[in-house]
Amino acid sequence: MKEIAVVILNWNGEALLKKFLPGVVAHSELAEVYVADNASTDASVTMLKREFPNVKIIQNSENLGYAGGYNLSLQHIKEKYAVLLNSDVKVTEGWLSPILDLFRSNKGIAAIQPKILDFKDPQKFEYAGAGGGFLDKYGYAFCRGRIFQELEEDHGQYNDRTPIFWASGACIAVDMAKFNEIGGFDTDFFAHQEEIDLCWRFQNHNYSVFYEGKSSVYHVGGATLNSMNPRKTFLNFRNNLFLLLKNLPKQKLFGIILGRMILDGVAAFKFLFEGKFNHFFAVFRAHLDFYKKFKKMFQKRSKTLKINKYYFLKSIVTAHFIEKKNKFSSL
Repeated sequence: MKEIAVVILNWNGEALLKKFLPGVVAHSELAEVYVADNASTDASVTMLKREFPNVKIIQNSENLGYAGGYNLSLQHIKEKYAVLLNSDVKVTEGWLSPILDLFRSNKGIAAIQPKILDFKDPQKFEYAGAGGGFLDKYGYAFCRGRIFQELEEDHGQYNDRTPIFWASGACIAVDMAKFNEIGGFDTDFFAHQEEIDLCWRFQNHNYSVFYEGKSSVYHVGGATLNSMNPRKTFLNFRNNLFLLLKNLPKQKLFGIILGRMILDGVAAFKFLFEGKFNHFFAVFRAHLDFYKKFKKMFQKRSKTLKINKYYFLKSIVTAHFIEKKNKFSSL
């Protein structure tokens, strides 16, 4: 049996699989390659059986989203490590070797992210993950190589191997024993930011999350749910509040959440003034759903929240929009 699996979650992504799966198969000789199908209604499974007979297929009976889909699918694999790979990612020759080497050299690592570059503009980092993820005090996510919509060009500045706070769900390698130990993804997130929650919980269990710059992949981004979709706005705003409620140290909990909700209100009215009415209402609905599920999510808080200094800087909003800092190196 191979030591590592590559698991691609698919939902109606026949065209993406046709485009990117051949490269995954060609450059993942160290791994067993799986496609986990989330009850697609297109011809994905038929095409896989016909054109990729060596790829193993896991068929879920319903679309459980990213979190639920992976939790269910990963029950079927026996490999020690698994790379959870989006279907819109182009991998590169030798991409798995540095990831495996890092896992083997440090038994305390629970998750690893490679360098994620933009498939459409290969000289630049890609929004979802870039050179490794961090948070500010109010839970805003940013990356080495990406601050809000500002993307850096790749000049080798992040070709290192370093601890990070969160690894991107577009391409995250996990130690399966540790993944199962903490219960996998939280399915109440459905999609978006569940990987940040996962990485925060890993660290609350004294495990590490790392970035490996010697491994590179290229991500299309937005292929499943683009940034103009109000559903994505809803999930991002709601799930960020879930993230904070579940993982913040107790003494910081309500002050930080209140501050974040005020900032959400500012963002909502910005949508309104820009004429993006669906996005304005998406923020409103996100807060309503947060209130509705507050008790349930609060009860998920760990009894041992070890990470007190979870944030890289106080406010990425201030640093970027007021101080005009567009690069991670300037923070």
